[in-house]
Amino acid sequence: MLQGKNILLGITGGIAAYKTTFLVRLLIKAGADVKVILTERAGQFVSPLTLATLSKNPVLTAFVNETDGGTDWNNHVEMGLWADLMIIAPATANTLSKMANGTCDNLLLATYLSAKCDVYFAPAMDLDMYRHPSSKASFEKLQSYGNLMIPATSGELASGLHGEGRMAEPEDIVAFIQNQLSQDLPLTGKKVLITAGPTYEAIDPVRFIGNHSSGQMGFELARVAANLGAKVILVSGPSHLMISHESIKVERVVSAEEMYHAVHKAYSEVDIAICAAAVADYRPKIKAEQKIKKKADAFSIDLVKTKDILSSLGKKKENQYLVGFALETENELENAKEKLKKKNLDAIVLNSLNDAGAGFGTPTNKITFIDKNLAIIPFELKNKAEVAHDIFTEICKRIDA
Repeated sequence: MLQGKNILLGITGGIAAYKTTFLVRLLIKAGADVKVILTERAGQFVSPLTLATLSKNPVLTAFVNETDGGTDWNNHVEMGLWADLMIIAPATANTLSKMANGTCDNLLLATYLSAKCDVYFAPAMDLDMYRHPSSKASFEKLQSYGNLMIPATSGELASGLHGEGRMAEPEDIVAFIQNQLSQDLPLTGKKVLITAGPTYEAIDPVRFIGNHSSGQMGFELARVAANLGAKVILVSGPSHLMISHESIKVERVVSAEEMYHAVHKAYSEVDIAICAAAVADYRPKIKAEQKIKKKADAFSIDLVKTKDILSSLGKKKENQYLVGFALETENELENAKEKLKKKNLDAIVLNSLNDAGAGFGTPTNKITFIDKNLAIIPFELKNKAEVAHDIFTEICKRIDA
């Protein structure tokens, strides 16, 4: 949800500022690029050096920085435009009042007034301050401007009192923002099943029949689906690729039979299923228990068909939107259309080994998206992350129609 987001964190002068070191680490871990602005007082509660080290960006505190070469101007307008979202935490009563009334007497407030993005604020103050009518008026006015309030919690306060006013914990701040962002995403509330990679069909304990699929296309599809708000089950054959996302559950399998069972176990509970794996069509009829020795000049293996996973899903399809892949070398469009109809798919993604840069083992792909009404949407050669976005753009158009 926060992967690749530019986040501007404003820290004001309250004791809860010590928590922002943990907040920065969580935001960085979530994949965000974080820049920090401190008010003058905030620097008394948390070290700018610590925040700069954690965020890997200089921490700003004033409009100008004195350097050996003179002075550098910190442009609040540029920072406001850079940010995809802004968080002010802790937000003291003093700063909230200034934000609500347009007072602009430091770099943080000037940047807030220049920001074009969503602004989240996490109040932190003592019990009586939190309940004071002026604080409540600030909360209401700021929310009326479109700012998003991360409610304070109850607990032990710096004064020794116990009650409301405690700044939300860093984990809860991140969860609040992620939840807010997910509400506007097209796949929020959806479950998506994706298969990826090759399958290995054992000949003996050391040899197998396989293919050159890396799994990258399926992994990119999983990442895009999760970033669009879905809960994702990624069933992957043997692949060196790794993925870390709180909304993606990865299940590793080896053979077509293992993939078949893993997919069918999850299929009934998903809204969208995309079979991007390059599943072996055949497997050895008998797997040798011991390594086969090289003796004869010629050697043959009896092969039998593996279970057709995509076809079996088409037969069981109820309300799922089912998408298959077709990697072709000749009569591409006709073969893809036939597969679409024969396997009862809602759409098929065609790519051809005749197109340079498409297929296995490349960072790029060139696809044609074909839906069940035989609408044909071709795309140019793109990297696989962009291809995954194109595929889900087409799917989202159709599941919302």
